[in-house]
Amino acid sequence: MNFQTTPILPDTVRSPPRCRICNTDLTHTFVDLGMSPPCESFVQENRKSDMECYYPLHAYVCEKCLLVQLEEHISPKSIFEEYAYFSSYSVSWVEHARIYCHRMVERFGLNEKSLVVELASNDGYLLQHFAPLGIPVLGVEPAINVAKVAQEKGITTRVEFFGTRLAETMVSERLEADLIVGNNVLAQVPDINNFVAGIKRLLKPDGVVTLEFPHIDMLIKHNQFDTIYHEHFSYFSLLTIRTLATMHGLKVFDVEEMPTHGGSLRVFFAHEDSDRRVKNSVSKLVAREIAAGLGKIETYTAFAVRAQQSKRNILRFLVQAKEAGRSICGYGAPGKGNTLLNYCGIGRDFLDFTVDLNPYKHGRYTPGMHIPIRKVEAIDAARPDYVFILPWNLKDEIIQQMRHIGDWGGKFVIPIPSISVIDPKEMAL
Repeated sequence: MNFQTTPILPDTVRSPPRCRICNTDLTHTFVDLGMSPPCESFVQENRKSDMECYYPLHAYVCEKCLLVQLEEHISPKSIFEEYAYFSSYSVSWVEHARIYCHRMVERFGLNEKSLVVELASNDGYLLQHFAPLGIPVLGVEPAINVAKVAQEKGITTRVEFFGTRLAETMVSERLEADLIVGNNVLAQVPDINNFVAGIKRLLKPDGVVTLEFPHIDMLIKHNQFDTIYHEHFSYFSLLTIRTLATMHGLKVFDVEEMPTHGGSLRVFFAHEDSDRRVKNSVSKLVAREIAAGLGKIETYTAFAVRAQQSKRNILRFLVQAKEAGRSICGYGAPGKGNTLLNYCGIGRDFLDFTVDLNPYKHGRYTPGMHIPIRKVEAIDAARPDYVFILPWNLKDEIIQQMRHIGDWGGKFVIPIPSISVIDPKEMAL
């Protein structure tokens, strides 16, 4: 009896991903947070039973340029076509932007003949502060719903992704920039080289660029694993940023350390042939990064163990609290919070609900774990024993806003850098 057989083919060997800056094969893991849905894909009530797409949250580190990065599993268009993050809902972030605008006008002599261009200008949280100063501005924002809010404020905004093609168009329209601003956008660009090449093309010969982004040094030191999510493709040190700048004919001439987002850098760029002198701040921070081990691959590959331990500690606290009969709700529904919830497997068995200031999120559910998102007033109605602060980078602002939970014995829980409990009754006024 003859049987027809199908030949068994060998498994296809997947080629390693490549570094988005220097194209080196990525073979070293920074941390693997498993599978997770996109962090801003909040679920509507009538879609709760629909299938959600999960993608790897596996961060690699490049052995050559030391860029920590995710693969591009999701296109920027699918992430930002309708975006759930509106910058203006953070009072402290808007104030951060206001101070920045006044400082840049004073430092670089901006006036009514200047042009400030912000890339990823969101809802106009920053550019709105230049208007009273008489400085012309232009925003570039790919999210239609967010850009509309800025346009309603009277801020001219182009609804497009930025890169060399748009830069060439803007130059042809005589829109070269004296100051290019990019706050927390560089991490969200999969094609970094195209983005930075566009910046160089758009920048006037004597112009200045400032880019802000979370500092990988702080992420490692303070165990901020939850700041890794799909829309953040890259995580930077100053060492890596200098390499990137040099590749595109730019130079880093100054750097400032900022407390925002758990510890960020504000890096100042100019054309490499610019007269601007490189400040000591650059060499000092580079020396500190090298001393901290950021020039060695081993520093990065050791991080995963700390993230795993943090997960166990968070779950241990939550299990003990629930077994003791305590009620817990969340505060906030940020991207970082959704990474933490999904990596740790924290669902409604631990958090009854979470709240957020952003009305866009009200009535929706967090991606993956499906924790309901309500108005902030829901906390007062529920009077929980613990309020679990997911946007821990805004904990000071939130604690001041919500310290009245102490009236019924409520306490705050901060998950990062390590699980801690704050009793508002024990805080100084």
